[in-house]
Amino acid sequence: MSRRAKVAAGGVAVGALLLLVLPFWLAVLVMVGVPVGAYLLLDPAQRRRLRRVSRKELGR
Repeated sequence: MSRRAKVAAGGVAVGALLLLVLPFWLAVLVMVGVPVGAYLLLDPAQRRRLRRVSRKELGR
């Protein structure tokens, strides 16, 4: 299993656990808020690099 697949499986497991433990709206808020918060913590050069890499992977 690749590293990305392990991270994805872990994310799904944490999301399922959050849905069981917390109310639905709070679980969704956490699942959306953590990645958004992490993105906002990047400095502008890192954000540009991340967008550039994402576009390359999409074949643009």
